[in-house]
Amino acid sequence: GLSQYSSDPRTEWDLSTYSTRDQVLDAVRSLRYKGGNTFTGLALTHVLEQNLKPDAGARQEAEKLVILLTDGKSQDDANLAAQTLKNLGIEIFAIGVKNADEAELRQVASEPLELTVYNVLDFPLLSSLVGKLTRVLCTRIRGKSSRENAESPVNSGPQLSPTDLKISAVTSKSMHLTWSPPLRPPKKYRVVYYPSKGGIPKEVILDGAISSLQLSNLTSHTEYVVSVIPVYDTVVGDGLRGVTSTLPLSSPRSLRVSELSHNSMRLSWKAAQGATQYLVLCSAAPDGAED
Repeated sequence: GLSQYSSDPRTEWDLSTYSTRDQVLDAVRSLRYKGGNTFTGLALTHVLEQNLKPDAGARQEAEKLVILLTDGKSQDDANLAAQTLKNLGIEIFAIGVKNADEAELRQVASEPLELTVYNVLDFPLLSSLVGKLTRVLCTRIRGKSSRENAESPVNSGPQLSPTDLKISAVTSKSMHLTWSPPLRPPKKYRVVYYPSKGGIPKEVILDGAISSLQLSNLTSHTEYVVSVIPVYDTVVGDGLRGVTSTLPLSSPRSLRVSELSHNSMRLSWKAAQGATQYLVLCSAAPDGAED
């Protein structure tokens, strides 16, 4: 599977989209470059919520690997998102090109870093990593599979997934979330929320017995993406996802002009709820416009 990211991540194809090597190579050749910012934390969250799911082709019994390829320093908290993946047993390999921040790559990657962190000066040099990286990946998968083969996998589905996400009491700065818990209570919930147009994702960790949350200090008149993800000891259940916009800030109304003289006027208006100050701008009308 492959996702490309800048300000907003985009799934190019899922794990289940192609079934042969040639199909994958053809898809890579026709891939269009996505320019923009470098929100690595948001991209890793996208991979967890969208790409490593059964309906995207992720098999519960299979090892989960993420290979991050980046040419810049992240503009959001990549370490927090990476730690969430690693805590769930997902292994991260970090590959930097050109202006990548090696310290950040080492924070994001799984241990041992000598096998999971790579950095090259330019894109053509990536070809020099292919042989070694392939051997390391295959060895890691075989090693983990043999150690964990005796463990019976936990199946995902309604038993592990919450339902019925409701977003209510929306104001210009807050909203309230509620959901119905899965049949098997999770150890905890991850609630991730961020502006849909691109922004730094924020995360709240809740005890698995809680099924509601008040989100505060939001930006007014902004569309937010909200995800509620159940986390168990050895597996992540399917998350809930919702999109809601905060209300705009209230505006002053009924502007009136009175007490006009040659060099003054009085203004009055109906107050805007919650406003603590007003900015009044005044300028001469352009030639030909109404005075």
